[in-house]
Amino acid sequence: MKRLVLVGGGHAHLSVLSALAREKPTDMEVVLVTPSSHQIYSGMLPGWIAGHYTREQCQIDLRPLVQAANVRMVLNHIVGMDADRCCVALSDGRHIEYDTLSLDVGSEIDISWLEMTGEKLLPAKPLDHFFNAWPKILAAAKSHYGYRLAVVGGGAAGVEIALAVRYAFTQAGVAGHVDLVTSASGLLPGHDSGVKHRVAGALAKALIAVHGLRGTGVPEGVMLSDASLIPADCVIAATGARAPRWLMLSHLMLDEYGYIAVDKRHLSHSHPNVFAAGDVCSRQDIAMARSGVHAVHVGPMLASNLLAVEAGEPLKTYQPRRRSLYLLACGPKYAIASWGGFSAGGRWVWHWKNWIDRRFVDRFSNPQRL
Repeated sequence: MKRLVLVGGGHAHLSVLSALAREKPTDMEVVLVTPSSHQIYSGMLPGWIAGHYTREQCQIDLRPLVQAANVRMVLNHIVGMDADRCCVALSDGRHIEYDTLSLDVGSEIDISWLEMTGEKLLPAKPLDHFFNAWPKILAAAKSHYGYRLAVVGGGAAGVEIALAVRYAFTQAGVAGHVDLVTSASGLLPGHDSGVKHRVAGALAKALIAVHGLRGTGVPEGVMLSDASLIPADCVIAATGARAPRWLMLSHLMLDEYGYIAVDKRHLSHSHPNVFAAGDVCSRQDIAMARSGVHAVHVGPMLASNLLAVEAGEPLKTYQPRRRSLYLLACGPKYAIASWGGFSAGGRWVWHWKNWIDRRFVDRFSNPQRL
């Protein structure tokens, strides 16, 4: 019996597990390697920081889905792989061999410029660590008058986290200060000017100071490229992504930045039995932003292809949409929509986002509804 190994419980693999639960193939063994039995939905992180959701509302319990799909779940971290030998290495020293492999492990936060911040530094990923750390930071801010928190990163994640933190401070009665360091590329690179204008207005209304300069971590906080210092008791890193380091020794073909090179079927360019989806891979035929939006949309195609491999059927391709919809949470129950050159803001956008997010979590939390 052939073995399919899924590494990571990300957005795309949720669709794969759902397909396995529906199709119930009996001619292959499926193993899921994931560090936790609960998958936190990243789209609800800002709302959780702001206090709109409980942790339980933001996470998907993988156990019922895994059971329905007849999948063996291994709770562990991948630390390496050898694509030539068809095996992955786990943090406890075990190796798992595969006939077909699918990787959906995401990327890492690049904190190389901020490491000197030391214990003050909190990367936005991994999410489990962030969810455990944030309540302690909020408690410290409550007991420390004039608490200063800096968020580094001008993309959607940095903006949403900064606005969520500011709202959480206000709701908790924290007399604190929030800074957002965006680097020279400014707010929301790649988004339309109308979206940027709306977001800048939301940041100004929240009294968040925005610094359009590169920041470097120092023990006192963040040093900007003009040599000015932003003192900080905590620095949240929502900076650019980097590929997992263990890929360098994987024998897979990688792009110039270390991500897995895949084609339009999300199949490895070097190893025809390895698939990859989400932030861990890089399409070689088109430019495609690393976004949870694409990870969600590529999931059904990935599921179809993994089943097709075992059945000896042709593989499908994924063509991303010309425009992606982004709904940016702004702290209170207010959000901004970004879709190409269109933008809008209001409480109705937040309720729209809330409906989408809750439906996503509920869909995969209840296998009987699949």
